[in-house]
Formats: sequence, structure tokens, C-alpha cells
Amino acid sequence: MPSQHPEEVGYGHVVESYVTRMYGGLPRYLVLNGGRFLGPRWWHTTRFTRHLLNDAAAITDEELEALLGYEWRSRLTAAWLIGIDRRERFRAHIGDLLLASEVCYSGSAYCFALARFGTHADAEILTAYLDRYLPRTDLRYDQPAALGALLRLDAHLDTHHADRFTQPGGLWDQWVNALTHLRDHPAYTPRRAAPLDEPPLRLRQQLVPFLSVRWRSWGEGGMQNLTTQLASRHFRSGTRTWRGQLGAKTLLFGHAVPIRC
Repeated sequence: MPSQHPEEVGYGHVVESYVTRMYGGLPRYLVLNGGRFLGPRWWHTTRFTRHLLNDAAAITDEELEALLGYEWRSRLTAAWLIGIDRRERFRAHIGDLLLASEVCYSGSAYCFALARFGTHADAEILTAYLDRYLPRTDLRYDQPAALGALLRLDAHLDTHHADRFTQPGGLWDQWVNALTHLRDHPAYTPRRAAPLDEPPLRLRQQLVPFLSVRWRSWGEGGMQNLTTQLASRHFRSGTRTWRGQLGAKTLLFGHAVPIRC
């Protein structure tokens, strides 16, 4: 897919407005890619999260299209904003970008967006990606993120799409074992994600703003806890955390209640 600078389509402002906005000396895309805002000890977590929510709600589809048509930083940021706001109209575009895997780093954000959409169609896209790229043991792309997202969807939909990949000696084991130092490493041992806990459901009923993608950590099977580990100080900004039975905190934020800047 050809890359085109947003300026060429009349949206030159989107990179500065949404991608390179600075937080503690770091641009947004780096914070998203590294997950720094998921940790409670980063001073800028509350401000970063609040702005991310607001931008996800405010950005137009045309601005998102302009970002998705550019390089990896813009695509990564756009996919996060699409996932947070659950703009399912971008499913096909996100799926095409994931399957093409033309640029680095943005693939995990595509997987996040598909997991947020939470439908069988999204599971099919992730399955197609794993069918294409797990046999490629020479490529270390976004296979862990895709499998983690698929495990999350299986838990949400009560399906078993990931089973054929994770069975002993299956495609996942073959992909992991292609590198000797990854064999039997706990970080590459996938586990089925748990269903959504009762407290987040109760928060939903109370119209508390939240986004919940409750997966285990990167160190336990891929992208299964990408949106976790926010500090309790988020109560001040209208966002909340829930410590689930697995010992992992879950990011709970969304747009059910307006969040002020």
C-alpha cells in the first residue's frame, strides 16, 4: 500500500495534533508503542490517558484515513484511536494493513483495535494473519500480539479459534522453537484469557467510563494485558482500575461519561 503524507490530502495538521504530541519529553507514538502510560509510576499517565480518550472521540474518519495512509508512527497512533473509540467501519482497512505487514511496530496496534471490536469477523482476520505468518519462522513480526488478541476474543466470544495454533507441536510451538533461546520460555507460553470480571460489568451498569481488554501480560503469551496497570490516581480524572483475580490490573476507561481535560 503506497504511503502518502497527510499534507498531500489536506490534513497536514494530524501528525502534530495526534502523533507527535509530547508528554514528559516523549511523543505520543513512542509512549503508545512502549506502554509507558500503562505503568502507575509515570508522572504523565493521567494527562496522557485523558488526552488519548478525548482525541479518540474527537478525531474524524478523514483524519484517521490520512494517518493510516502514512508511515508506522501515524498508523500505530491511528489504530489505537480507532480501537479505543471502537470505530468498526475501519475493520477492513485495519485487517488489510495487518495482513500486509508493510511497516514495523504498528501491527500490535492493529491487533489491539481488532480485539476492541470484539466480533467473530475480527477473530477471522487474526486467524488469517496467524495462518500466513506463523509458518514463516524466519519472520518475527506481530505473531505474539495477534495470538494474544485472538485468545482474548476467544474468551469474549466463547470460541476456540486459537486452539489449533496453540496445541502441542502446532504452528505456535514451531514458530517459537525456531529460535533456541525461546524454547520453553514462559513469555511464549500462551494461556486462554479470562472472561470479563463482574466488577467491570458493574461499572458498565453504573455508566462509569471504561475500556476493558483484560489479557495477561506480554510475558505470558503475547499481547494479553496490553491495556493494564493504571494507577489509582485515575479516579481523579474519571477513569478507574480494577484488580482482577489474575493479579493484573485492568484499564477501565471510555466515553460513557464525559471526561474533562
